[in-house]
This record gives sequence, structure tokens and C-alpha cells, in this order.
Amino acid sequence: MDVNKNSYTIGFATIMVFIVAALLSSAAIGLKPFQSKNIEQEKKQNILKSVGIEKSREQAEIDYSTYIKEELVVNHLGEIKNGLLASNVDLSKELRKDLDQQSLPLFIAEDTLGQKKYIIPLRGTGLWGPVWGFISLNDDLNTIYAAVFDHKSETPGLGAEINRPFFQDPFKGKKIMNEGEFVSVVVLKKPNNEISLDHQVDGISGGTITSDGVSEMINERLSKYLPYFKSISPEMQVGEVLSFINKDELSDTISNINKRIID
Repeated sequence: MDVNKNSYTIGFATIMVFIVAALLSSAAIGLKPFQSKNIEQEKKQNILKSVGIEKSREQAEIDYSTYIKEELVVNHLGEIKNGLLASNVDLSKELRKDLDQQSLPLFIAEDTLGQKKYIIPLRGTGLWGPVWGFISLNDDLNTIYAAVFDHKSETPGLGAEINRPFFQDPFKGKKIMNEGEFVSVVVLKKPNNEISLDHQVDGISGGTITSDGVSEMINERLSKYLPYFKSISPEMQVGEVLSFINKDELSDTISNINKRIID
């Protein structure tokens, strides 16, 4: 065999390509279970972090059931979908479906003081790719207890900072409702005096698009859970009724003023 021929070189290169491809494929298949476990552990770690419980990945998996008391899946009407677990729902796939076909995962936890928290998974779009996280609400279904965010490929030092405490901590104590109406929480480049401080947090300098993505993600996801929250919270039902009453009273007042002016 003449090793100096082009045919030998091409044949040798082809064989090596197949061998390397086979090795890489085998490695990927062999490592997949470990990768899946790491993803699951990180998810549980972030879920616990959203209720103020800091654990390593390994410890989060062990302690998960201690704090997460229930996993629910609801539909857009607020009805529980029996037989499903929130941890088995792939939110990236659900967001591609029409709303009436979506499964909405919800985790119910108890913090270290035994207080109930409702954890809502989030997913949206940043500047360069997906952003996601978890946000927890107190038992009043209005006050944010904590929030955790992460990203795939946001700009380091700018949008990528959404996974840092200085960005996440200010969400604590913010409100998503105002006099019975859902208003969410908005991330702003600079304070807006027309929006209550209860409903705004500071954005990241130079990360405006990512900040806007976080705002839209929170608003879009939380709004889908309102039917369920109203079904379990008499206070929210009363607030909604009072909101309609106030609107009607305002409308009647304006109408009466107009009548007097005409008269």
C-alpha cells in the first residue's frame, strides 16, 4: 500500500472522522443521565432559593421534599389538572402551545418558619436568548417573597447580571396587585413617579433589553395564574368586586357631573 497516494490520505481521514464521531456520540449518550441529573438538581436548588433556602445542588435534592409540600398543574381557567406534577412540566414547550392547551406548573412550599409560599416558574426572552427563573408569593398571593433569575447567553457584566443578588433582592416585598387589579412588577431603567414603588424595581445599567424581558416574563407568566389564585383567595375575589364597584362609582360620578353641567 502506497501511503503517499491521495486515496490513502482521504481514506485514512474518513476512517478517523467516523471513529471520532462514534467516540463523541458514545460519550454524549453516556453522559446524558449525569447531565439530566445535574439539570434536575439545579432546578430544585433554584426552587428552594426562591423561598429563601440556600442549598448546594446535592443537598437541595435531599431537602426538596422537606420544603416543597405540593406540586400542582393548573390550566388557564384555574382548574387543577389531576395526575400531573409541576416538576415534570417543560415550560419551554408549554409556551409554544395556545393558552388553552398550556399546563401551568405551581409549587407550594413552606419556608423555615412554616409559612406557605406559592412558587411560579418563569420563562421569557432576553437580548440574546431565553431567560428564566422562579418567583414566590406570600400566602396573600400579592406580596413577592423572593425571586430567582437566570439566563443562557446574556451579555456578561450587563444583562447577565440578572442572576446576581443585587438585582434579585429588590423584588422582595413588592406587590403584584393594586386595589384588586393585577399590575405586576416592572423593571425600570430609572424610577417612574407615576408608578408606585411597590410595583417597580431598578433595572441594570446597559441591560435595558434584558430588564424589559424580565418585566414581560413576570407579567406574562403571573397573569396566567390569576384564575387559580382567585379561586383559592376570597380576598382577591372581594378586591376584584370592589375594583369594579369603584369603576362604576367613578363612571356614575362623571356622568352626574356632566348632567349638572348640561342642566
